[in-house]
Amino acid sequence: MARSNIFFVGLMAVGKSTVGRLLAQSLEMEFYDSDHYLEERAGAPVAWIFDVEGEKGFRDREENVIDEISKKDGIVLATGGGAIVREANRTHLAARGCVIHLDSPVERLVERTLHDKKRPLLQQGNVQQTLVRLHAERAGLYASVADYTFITDRQGPKVLTREIEKKLREDGVVR
Repeated sequence: MARSNIFFVGLMAVGKSTVGRLLAQSLEMEFYDSDHYLEERAGAPVAWIFDVEGEKGFRDREENVIDEISKKDGIVLATGGGAIVREANRTHLAARGCVIHLDSPVERLVERTLHDKKRPLLQQGNVQQTLVRLHAERAGLYASVADYTFITDRQGPKVLTREIEKKLREDGVVR
């Protein structure tokens, strides 16, 4: 019998990869991180792809990766923060699994990304202003595909993972 897929969406630094990996381990499912998968495929880091190909080139690659991974069965996938800007990604995620939106207060994301040099969209300008703008631009898109939304604030990733797993089991999404 086919197993449900679980897809994480949300802004950068919200905890999608950490919580996704923990949930996959707990549920004995295979874990994928779309950015890491893309980097392996391209043989280059996301920042380099952004520099050389621009955001459109990166988003084209990301769309192909999400289409490929989301076709798998019984996986947990952490998407990049901007994956939902493409309609094709939203369509694939919504149709092929349970979508979990992780959200966090922008102030918390600023704390988490203050010294992060790997996130191309945060390399120019004010980090807080950029995160506020991205949150405003993307909130409706996340909500449009999300089956569940969980707030990541001060609780640790293990506590949040247990909360998500409990809810998914209660609702029969996973056994």
